[in-house]
Order: sequence, then C-alpha cells, then structure tokens
Amino acid sequence: MGQPWMLVRAAAILLVTRQTLALSDIFEDGKSDKEILDNLLRATRYDKRLLPPVQDADFCCGLQSPEDAEFEMRNISSSKQRETVKVDVSVLLLSLASPDESSLKYEVEFLLQQQWFDPRLKYSNQSRYDFLNAIHHHNDIWLPDTYFIMHGDFKDPLIPMHFSLRIYRNGTVFYSMRRHLILSCQGHLNIFPFDDPECSFSLESISYEMKSIKYVWKNDEDVLKKSSSLATLNAYLIKNQTSECNQKNNWRGNYSCLGVRLIFTRDRAFYFTTVFIPGIILVTSSFITFWLEWNAVPARVMIGVTTMLNFFTTSNGFRSTLPVVSNLTAMNVWDGVCMCFIYASLLEFVCVNYVGRKRPLHNVVYRPGENPVIQGDKKRDSTGVANEIVSCTNCGPNPCTHTANNGCAAESCLLQVRKKEPPHPIRVAKTIDVIARITFPTAFAVFLIFFFYHYSSYTHSDSHK
Repeated sequence: MGQPWMLVRAAAILLVTRQTLALSDIFEDGKSDKEILDNLLRATRYDKRLLPPVQDADFCCGLQSPEDAEFEMRNISSSKQRETVKVDVSVLLLSLASPDESSLKYEVEFLLQQQWFDPRLKYSNQSRYDFLNAIHHHNDIWLPDTYFIMHGDFKDPLIPMHFSLRIYRNGTVFYSMRRHLILSCQGHLNIFPFDDPECSFSLESISYEMKSIKYVWKNDEDVLKKSSSLATLNAYLIKNQTSECNQKNNWRGNYSCLGVRLIFTRDRAFYFTTVFIPGIILVTSSFITFWLEWNAVPARVMIGVTTMLNFFTTSNGFRSTLPVVSNLTAMNVWDGVCMCFIYASLLEFVCVNYVGRKRPLHNVVYRPGENPVIQGDKKRDSTGVANEIVSCTNCGPNPCTHTANNGCAAESCLLQVRKKEPPHPIRVAKTIDVIARITFPTAFAVFLIFFFYHYSSYTHSDSHK
C-alpha cells in the first residue's frame, strides 16, 4: 500500500519540478506584465470558473508559482475542504447630488474596492513589478459576482476605464470599480421638509452562498470613507453607516451581504427663504387692514384680495415640485392655516363693514365718519344735556308727559325710563377691529411656535435613533 503512494508522490514532484524549470524564465527581469499574466492565466494552469483554491490539494499541481510548489507538495496528502473566500470591501464616496430637492432619489457616486487572495496568481520576486496591471485580462480572471440590491438605478453603464485590476506578488487581487447610483430613499413625507431621508443599498454575491464567499468590511470600517475632493450638489449627508445585512430581513439569508446606510438632510434655509418667510409676510400683511378705518373700503379690499392671490400663486408654484402623497403633510398644514388667516382677515373686514353700515334701532341721522345726532325722542335742556321722557300721574285721568327735571314732582311721578339702548353700530365695528388687532397676531404667533416646535421635534427624535 505504501509503494503506490510513494510512486504517485514522486511523479507529482517530478511534474512540479519540470513546470518550475519551464516557468522560471517568465518571471525574469525584463518581462512585461502582459507576458507574465499570459503565462499565469493560460488554460492549463488557471480556470476562471473556479473559486480561488485555498489549501486545496486538488489544485496544487501546476497552479502555483514555483516558489510555493514545495510547500504545496507537503500538503498533497491533505483532504481539507475548500475554505471560504473572504472578500474585503471598502467604499470611497466621490460625489453626492440630488436631481430634485423635494424628491426621494439621491445620486451617489463612489468607488467600490474589493480585495481577495488567489494563490494561483502568485508570481516570483524576480520580476521588477510590485503589482501587475490586469485591466486587459479582467475577462480571464475570477472576479466576485457582486451585485447591488435595493439601490434604485445605475446612472451610466460601466466601461473598462471605470475600473482597475491589480495583482500583487503574493496573489492578492485588488479590484476597484466606479459606480454611479440613483438611490431610492425612504423619508417621512408627512413632515416634509423637516424630514431626513434615509438611503440604503446592499451588495452581495448573486450565485455563491455564504459557505463559498464571505464579504467583510475592510479594517472593520463602520463608516464610509470620503474623498478629499468630495463634491456635493443639493445633497447634505449628515450620517453614514456600514454593517452586515440583517439575515432575518434578508430574503436570501444564506448569502453574505453588506449594507450601507446614508442619512441626508434637506436645506431648510432654502425652504425658509422661499416658503415660510414669504408666507409669514403675506399673512401679517393681511393684518394691516385692522388698523385702517372701518369704512376704508378700497384700501382694505385691495390688501385682502392681493395677499390672498399672492399666497395662492406662491403656494401653487411650490406645490408643483412636491411629491404627491395621500396623507396630511407639514406643507399642507402650513398652506391651510396661512390661507385661513388671510381669508379670516378678509371676512373680518366684511363683517366690520356690514355692522358699521347697519341702521341703529333709534332714530339717528349720521354720516360715515361723524358722530350720530339723536332726534325726536330726547329733548335737550339749556346745557345741551338730553333728558329722559317720563309720564306723570298728577295731570288727571289722562297722564301727561314731562321731562324728568320739569313738570311734576319726583315723588308723584312714575318714572318709566327707557331700557338701555345697544351701542351704536360704528362703535361696534371699531371694537371688532380693536379686538382683531390683538387676537389675529397672537393666534398666528402661537401657530408659528407650535408648527416649528412640533415638526422640529420629529427631526431631533429621528437623529437620535
């Protein structure tokens, strides 16, 4: 039993020795990287359909560099199971952009770097190259079949100039590719524009299960690296996080998966300058009518109608860029309440004008803007003070009428003083204006405090998650 095994071992050693002598000249100084790669990747010693062998005796012969032949022959009798290929992954952010500030899609351009070990691609130290540029051999080398899930769309197709492929002396392969994704993000549109959209994407192998390939973040990175020339356009990244995918939530739980989580914030200064501040100005402008005369019809009508039309124009122009949702949003609340204040100020003028022009119950002759003149039912004494009309019983069976200060004794007269008449309509109209000067600005100030505090609290609570 021992002799056949010894014969097999001797034959294998002889075969490796012959290949070592035949291949030793391809690593000499002066050989180009193309010549070295052509010999490393020829079909008799390399099969790109196979995963990189790791301590696998079946691929010892003819698949290693000459320096490792003797080491592999010591393990020829081993029958170890193929180990999992570990792929180190890192992501370098290059640029961030958003095509529309109100959308939930963000453009992210980044450099995806993958690194793994393939002992079949080792080459001798006799070569003057620290690494081989294998960009033109990428179709002949085994590469991880990495694909993106939950990302959205690719902006442009991949061309050879968008990646690099390097092979180092010890068999380490470094593969970099540029990716430009349009991420489909998740946001809280009910608090737009106070929400912080969250964008996430994952990468995993499309065909190899976890027992064959395992993706890990290089150097256990918990955040993405950013380029020193990182460019942003209407995109404000406030937080990023890397992690392994939650296998419970992953529909393919037996595949290695890495996830990236990007949290953006919106440019709230833009919304304050284009939406909130103009809205505050228009609403407060409608309150100016309360300080005008109650009968200044042209001025009050012009202010009320103009502010309403301007608010409609501003609101509709901005609404055309907002995402369409079926639930109540912060912008709906803002537009609805502001419009109610403007419309209420216009209704207040209508009420004031109607009350001010209403005829009083007693006979009064007046002109707008003047004090009413009382006639007929009151008499004035020599001092100009009107006296109430009373009935007196001392005049016999037919009672006569006198003033309260003249005609009969106070103890013998049954004073029938009239009931107190309601205030004059002009006075009521002016009182309504005075009340509106206080209630409208106060109510609008309370709304502003509640609105910004309420929706800002959502932002702070989300940031602490």
